[in-house]
Amino acid sequence: MAGITMKEIINKFNGTRILVIGDLMLDKYLYGTVTRISPEAPVPIVQIEKEVSEFGGDANVINNINNLGGKIEAVGIIGNEDAGKTLLNLLNERNVNTEGIILSDDRPTMVKTRIIGNNSHIVRLEKGTRKKIGIDISDRMIEYIAKKIKNYDAILISDYDNGLITPYLSKKLIHLANSNEVPIIVNSKTENLIQYKKVSVIISDYQKVSKVVGIKPINETSIRNIGQWMLTRLDCKGIIIMRGEKGMSVFSRDGAVKHLPIITKGVSDITGVEDTIIGVMALAVANGSNIIDAAMIANAAAAIVLGKTGKYTPSKEEIIELMQ
Repeated sequence: MAGITMKEIINKFNGTRILVIGDLMLDKYLYGTVTRISPEAPVPIVQIEKEVSEFGGDANVINNINNLGGKIEAVGIIGNEDAGKTLLNLLNERNVNTEGIILSDDRPTMVKTRIIGNNSHIVRLEKGTRKKIGIDISDRMIEYIAKKIKNYDAILISDYDNGLITPYLSKKLIHLANSNEVPIIVNSKTENLIQYKKVSVIISDYQKVSKVVGIKPINETSIRNIGQWMLTRLDCKGIIIMRGEKGMSVFSRDGAVKHLPIITKGVSDITGVEDTIIGVMALAVANGSNIIDAAMIANAAAAIVLGKTGKYTPSKEEIIELMQ
């Protein structure tokens, strides 16, 4: 696919078949007004006026890919309760294939509830479990994916460290993908990055990777050393290190290194930015993009999201316009 432009890569997103496996979550928002302090404790009383349920975690990555034209199959596990059914309905409304999602009676859905009073984020509540899944559930997922592996243009592992992506599951999945020459992209919020050997691309943040490697991310040189260590030890094709306000650093197996700054002046909100980057990277790599170009497209998409308030999923047209 030599000579293909980034615009051509973006335009090929439509219909790209991505299997997304990871920690599916439900985000709930309770909006209200604060008029007084509780007589029981020095905390505000919020009169709730509106409730909203949205995609969270891996589900928001799916939503980003879906909005950019990708054709998605979701694999994961959620609780067989109201929260899980709400999340399943949200995915089905987006025409996501949810046949690979397991409904569990003993593993409640991870729900993150944010209470907003007078437009201020007052508190976040979390309900769910982070216990690791058993080998039986892992084998069930692998068996399901193996039957359909030829249908995918890429596999995305979205690991939010909630217990789904165990070393056992990741090893089986990576072997399956590589045996069938299907690119596999990983976003990991865990420090156990060593379980992701021989994948196509690993995306993680500088705090996690510095602990794994044992090098403090002080400057560009230390970031470069971290990236090269990861490329060598994990034997992957590319590494992306998320660096917060400093953007991202991209490392390719062919020796290319690029530091991409945030390309927006007004940052309104960081909500969902990383989910957008992950989704765009999966779509670009699935369509044959090299890691540097894929990261540049993802960085442009991130800039669009950073300029918005709340969760926002950019369109292909917005990304192309910004890059031009």
